Amino acid sequence: MDQTTVRVRKTTHARIRDLAERSSVSMQAIIDQAIELLERQEFLERLNSAFAAIRTDEAAWSEIREERAAWDSALRDGIEDDDAASDAPTAGA
Repeated sequence: MDQTTVRVRKTTHARIRDLAERSSVSMQAIIDQAIELLERQEFLERLNSAFAAIRTDEAAWSEIREERAAWDSALRDGIEDDDAASDAPTAGA
């Protein structure tokens, strides 16, 4: 495994160490998890921004709504949803 050194404040190092001890994982795993979470958060923020931008473009938003409607109709295949079937009252209940 390739490794390198990253300088962090002593307080940050202590926080990483404490998290690692509480989680019973290595400090490197804590850093890896933190980066993964930050990347996911950034992705979702960019996605939300893109959707917000597209909603301001009425033509583009209309096109998306039409496409969603087309996909929604594909779900109407005559097969009952398992959840809906399990929620239905049974005879004699």
